[in-house]
Amino acid sequence: MLKKAGLFIIALLFIVPAKADEGMWLPMFIDRLNYVDMQKEGLQLTADEIYSVNQSSLKDAIVSFGGFCTAEIISSKGLLLTNHHCGYSAVQENSTPENNILKNGFWAKDHEAEIPIDGLSISILNHMSDVTAEVLKGVTENMTEGEREAKVAENIKALKEENKANETQRVSIKGFFYGSEFYMFVYDVYSDIRLVGAPPESIGKYGGNTDNWEWPRHTGDFSMFRIYTSPDNKPSEYSKDNKPYTPASYLPISMGGTPEGSFAMVFGFPGRTNRYMTSFEIQNELDVHQPSVVKIRTVKLETMKTDMDANPNIRLQYAAKYAQTANYWKYYIGQQEQLKNNHVKQKKEATELEFTTWVNQNPDRIARYGEALSNIQKAEAVKKDYILPRTYFFEAIYGADINKLFFKVFRLNNMLTQQKDDKKTMSDEEKEDLANNIKITAQKTSESLSGFFKDYNYATAENIYGNLLSLYYTDVPEKFHAAELDKVASKYKKDFNKFAKEAFEKSVFTTQEKLMVFLKKPNLKTFEKDPMFQILKQSYTIYKAADNADADEMYTRGMRLFVAGLREMNSDKSYYPNANSTLRLTYGQVLNYSPEDAVHYDHYTTLTGLMQKEDPTNPEFEVPAKLKELYEAKDYGVYADVDGSMHVCFLSNNDITGGNSGSPVINGKGELIGAAFDGNWEAMSGDIFFEKNIQRTISVDIRYILFIIDKYADAGHLVDEMTLVYPDKEIDKPAGKAVGVGM
Repeated sequence: MLKKAGLFIIALLFIVPAKADEGMWLPMFIDRLNYVDMQKEGLQLTADEIYSVNQSSLKDAIVSFGGFCTAEIISSKGLLLTNHHCGYSAVQENSTPENNILKNGFWAKDHEAEIPIDGLSISILNHMSDVTAEVLKGVTENMTEGEREAKVAENIKALKEENKANETQRVSIKGFFYGSEFYMFVYDVYSDIRLVGAPPESIGKYGGNTDNWEWPRHTGDFSMFRIYTSPDNKPSEYSKDNKPYTPASYLPISMGGTPEGSFAMVFGFPGRTNRYMTSFEIQNELDVHQPSVVKIRTVKLETMKTDMDANPNIRLQYAAKYAQTANYWKYYIGQQEQLKNNHVKQKKEATELEFTTWVNQNPDRIARYGEALSNIQKAEAVKKDYILPRTYFFEAIYGADINKLFFKVFRLNNMLTQQKDDKKTMSDEEKEDLANNIKITAQKTSESLSGFFKDYNYATAENIYGNLLSLYYTDVPEKFHAAELDKVASKYKKDFNKFAKEAFEKSVFTTQEKLMVFLKKPNLKTFEKDPMFQILKQSYTIYKAADNADADEMYTRGMRLFVAGLREMNSDKSYYPNANSTLRLTYGQVLNYSPEDAVHYDHYTTLTGLMQKEDPTNPEFEVPAKLKELYEAKDYGVYADVDGSMHVCFLSNNDITGGNSGSPVINGKGELIGAAFDGNWEAMSGDIFFEKNIQRTISVDIRYILFIIDKYADAGHLVDEMTLVYPDKEIDKPAGKAVGVGM
């Protein structure tokens, strides 16, 4: 699954001339910063065809999928394409042992058969604007970071209230370059989203965790959804009367393939990069944070897998949880390895030395930037003591099923505590209001439980809790232990699995039946007597306190000045800020690579390679019988490459990260050639430092997607609503506006 993305105004800690394959660019600035370079690389669209607020453009076909992935609109009927792993939870949640669509795949034969997905929404960018002046109004250089933060928050709140046009819009104002610039993003939010199609796991997740972050790859990582609206094409909650969305624009489908060296552009919502991370932070990552995450997740994965292998029902219940846990488990293994192999810390130190030399050449620079790096270094030295307890809380405490459930009732506990503590000071009216709110909260909690318990197994949750609690107790210094945790350790002689067994039996929170009874008449004593809840509550208090305000102040100010100084030091260069889940564009080429001596990788894989990996004894490499039949008959239809082979995945040198999963890969004519889903192992350090020679985006070829839909799934009606564009002609163009050249 994915990790590398496209964004804004180019630059890294390691300063190099702007290159087409590096940078995550805000589309608003394409005309000014990138357009000429993009034309040289092969772009045939105008800047307005990519981003415009006055006419339909490419940006209208790109959506934020659930806030964690990207999807693209590929028909005039609101059909969405994203990754299989982005739609994985939606498919899993609608699977049952009797109708396991995660295993078998799902293809809606018509609109009536499409499955509404509760809680899933998509956002389409309406427009963005520079609001730096408004956000920084009243901010002065002599403010503390706390005062600055408060003023910025006050200004942002006022701007949001002024700019929200209606209830179906979302206004987001985000900082860039560590608070030096601010941009406002206004989104139209659609909440009636329905599952249209997904291949079986054996195609959509082919290669599993073994192939994750690896090349060569043969994964058909795609799924399909549809946006529904009210009859007047406005965002609406689910209704049987809703109709498929008519988009402002959608992407035509290229049937021309992915020739080596051809233009490739990725448009999406990258989640998070840390390209300005200093050498001091990298050392803390390598020493503490990343090894801790890997250790805890290893235990969690082993615990889940034992139960999943023993029981197919548990395998289905925990499929999404396992995949989510495994993704960043392997990510951090790879990032540790490549931070070392690619000498990233040394590259950062070289930039820091260059910066220091430049600062010391001028008294004014010394006055402004002289303490930036030393403040970051001091802050990281202090913060290092808190990385372990904070990481272990998030991974080992919050990471346990039962504690996630406790957080669902945490507000109820707080309200009951208030009812007890403030009883003497509250008026009768206030008491009545609080009592009513407790009833309402308990009722809403009851209504939310079915989804949680559908993917919860009592014994598995108990095993995970005991194993992770034991890790926390053993690895985290005693000063960060909850009093209740030490009490339990003493009573059970550090046998936390024995404690978990007894605590689960006694707790009212461990089964849906017991919890539903409790919620009909909730009381504070039950919370107070539950040792698991008390461990969580006390640990959460410790987690929030495990920080240092002075260190945070030094770090925040230091980073803002450091990055500002870098931009001043290299004023002739364009800089892009870190990814932050805002719409970004990255461009480059379809490209092979050679990661090491005597090793070369072609830029594409084929169905032949998929068959070569087949292993019927390994669930990660099972091949469906029908796919084998199509392969043996070479029945690829119009989806084969010019050489007659069936291409599956391809490489490009686009700059992407998590959140870009499902992003469209677009050719120079504005046509869809694939869906991005991963990065390569040799560049796993790329979120911190872009490795221009070896960093690659892995995408599934759109022709393989169409082949699976049409030839494998017999769902050609979905292909029929798309606009297919051949190198020498266009066919099947539906009504509406596709974005490509000449459309």
